[in-house]
Amino acid sequence: MATALTARIETFIRAHDLVEPGGRVTCLVSGGADSTCLWHSLRALGYDVAAVHVHHGVRGAADADADHCATTMGARVVHVAPAATEAAMRELRYAATAGCELRATGHTSTDQAETVLYRIVSSGSTRGIKVRREDGVIRPLLGVSREETGAYCREHRLPVRVDETNGDTTRGMIRDEILPLLRRLHPGAEANLRALGAERPRLPRGLEATLVQLLASRAGTKAADLGAGVRAVREYSTLRLDGAVSWGPWTLESDRPGLEVRTRLPGDHLAGRRKKVQDLLVDAKVPRAERETWPVVVHGDEVVAVPGIAVAPGWDGVVSARRSA
Repeated sequence: MATALTARIETFIRAHDLVEPGGRVTCLVSGGADSTCLWHSLRALGYDVAAVHVHHGVRGAADADADHCATTMGARVVHVAPAATEAAMRELRYAATAGCELRATGHTSTDQAETVLYRIVSSGSTRGIKVRREDGVIRPLLGVSREETGAYCREHRLPVRVDETNGDTTRGMIRDEILPLLRRLHPGAEANLRALGAERPRLPRGLEATLVQLLASRAGTKAADLGAGVRAVREYSTLRLDGAVSWGPWTLESDRPGLEVRTRLPGDHLAGRRKKVQDLLVDAKVPRAERETWPVVVHGDEVVAVPGIAVAPGWDGVVSARRSA
């Protein structure tokens, strides 16, 4: 039966296109509340759910954990050699289950906050847990807290295992000692850490460092090569990028400074001409669906080129435009 929590999980899954409706997914289960909630909620949402438990054999309760997962969730138990670190055990789990097609883990938003905090102090990175790993492992519970998974299991009377050794791990120290102190410092500490780890486009570190140095320079004009045929030029308080610009299927290039690319605005017309850009697109028989995304090259407030269609007087040859098939 759907609940408020399962509805949120389904919304998250759809937003990130993690599993096809009713699709098959294998849950990696430990027996704890997070993975138990994952397994149970996905079944409640109508997915074709299987379970697998990876037996590391490093804890005294490892055999009992495996029996619990096999009995309560019908999990297939996979045995692996012991590993010395949490990271090594995690990669062993992923490697041992690689043949299970689509796999899901019970990582929560609380895990996200803990991960970001650890990476800040260990590497200076705010990179968080990915919603989908490159090998296809997905995290449907990243929008749900650990407190919520525990409450879900209690509400549905689902038996769970508790790992008493968690407090001795790095993550356990963050969970039991550091995060509570940060919450005392500021009640929004955990939410802010989660926000730092949210997936968003990021510049490669080398490129980011180049731009920082460029912006910090006091020289009146300074340039830096960013690679891929793009050059950043700072002139006093302005920064522009020179080189090729990709816009949908279009590749646009120009050596003329001060040009920008955008979509058309109401009332746009070609510089020096009265005809509106909208009418130019219609006359060129551009399909209606493409008109709103067609690139328009502007210099200040003036439209100087509509790639593939028209160029303003005096701007011939200034913009090179190529469109892929």
